[in-house]
Amino acid sequence: MSGLGLNFPQWQIEKWKSTMAIRGKHPDSPNLRLITGTHRKDRHGEISATKASVRSARKSFGNLEQPEGLKGEALKAWKKFIAPAGWLDGSREPSAIAFCELWSEFRSNPSEFLASKHAQLRGYMADLGITDERNRPVREEDERDEFFDD
Repeated sequence: MSGLGLNFPQWQIEKWKSTMAIRGKHPDSPNLRLITGTHRKDRHGEISATKASVRSARKSFGNLEQPEGLKGEALKAWKKFIAPAGWLDGSREPSAIAFCELWSEFRSNPSEFLASKHAQLRGYMADLGITDERNRPVREEDERDEFFDD
């Protein structure tokens, strides 16, 4: 850092390194890895141990249930994105509610939706594991592509 004409003590530089954002894709939750089939024994350990930890987490946190206060677009977002996500448990409830409320705000006025809120929305989607279309169930009313869908 001294090459920039800035003199910061080494302890402050180390502190900044540890508090900076982590780049790249965040790891999937164990339950999502089991559902998508991306669990690898060499990276993640035995499948039986992972299944046991997922069962114990679900038992301790409980199932993710729809909160009473959601209305309008937030309720639609819950039904479209959160309800079909079977890998989510009660520990993700605050993130799910915040995602639905941000989604509602985005849908109500997209031109006034700040970039920082858009980044938050994407972060919640990544945290909940709903960024990938392959994780969502196919609904019959969705349009089918004549060239790519069988």
